[in-house]
Amino acid sequence: MLEIRSAQKTFYRGQADEKIALDRLNLKLATGEFGVVIGSNGAGKSSMLNAISGSLSLDSGQILVNGQDVSNMPVHKRAVRLARVFQDPMKGTAASMTVAENMLLAELRSSKRTLRRGLTPARIADYRERLAILGLGLESRMDTRVELLSGGQRQSLSLIMAVGGSPDLLLLDEHTAALDPRTADIVMAATVRAVEALKLTTLMVTHNMQHAVDFGHRVIMLDAGKVRLEIAGEEKANTTVADLIGHFAVKTDRMLLAS
Repeated sequence: MLEIRSAQKTFYRGQADEKIALDRLNLKLATGEFGVVIGSNGAGKSSMLNAISGSLSLDSGQILVNGQDVSNMPVHKRAVRLARVFQDPMKGTAASMTVAENMLLAELRSSKRTLRRGLTPARIADYRERLAILGLGLESRMDTRVELLSGGQRQSLSLIMAVGGSPDLLLLDEHTAALDPRTADIVMAATVRAVEALKLTTLMVTHNMQHAVDFGHRVIMLDAGKVRLEIAGEEKANTTVADLIGHFAVKTDRMLLAS
């Protein structure tokens, strides 16, 4: 599970361009829950993910993963428990290495010099089984260099590499934003298959309102570093993109009027 307690982060404190990124942010995700976060630019989405992953330190507040306070845990130690897939399909893979070598690199965090020796038949069989979940045919392209894959295939491979260690929490950082709409839908379908197969607790940030409506258990609307709205259960099942846009307009207008 994930719990964020009163997370506060201010950039450039005391200066003319002071910016509150997280404003006593509170958020909970139950074990196995898939939360989808939406919000405009500057709403605090990236700051929240960076704080969870450890690349951004909080001024105050706590972040707990499976009940353990990780607020002061360094990035490399959190990486054992957390996995993150970024927006750029080029970021999570090594272009000149094969699909199989990338999978092994993610598993062993080793150097390229030792990869070939580590690619045993048992590992190859395991990698094929994992990649088959995606439904993109990557299990039959184990010896293909990643630079020859499409953006969608590469991003899907990044996803499988990220979740290979069965992390406590999966962070999806606008991981379909750099893809064309058709490919983005394919990657999202692959994401759902992987998340459901591994029963992963997942927090996804997206600007794609259709994906926010179609996927996940809960939509979380972030604005000015706070959760402004949460939609779940039957309400989410009956929510359309137009409803979501309407909710967002009302919430942000109210916030502006109150300021």
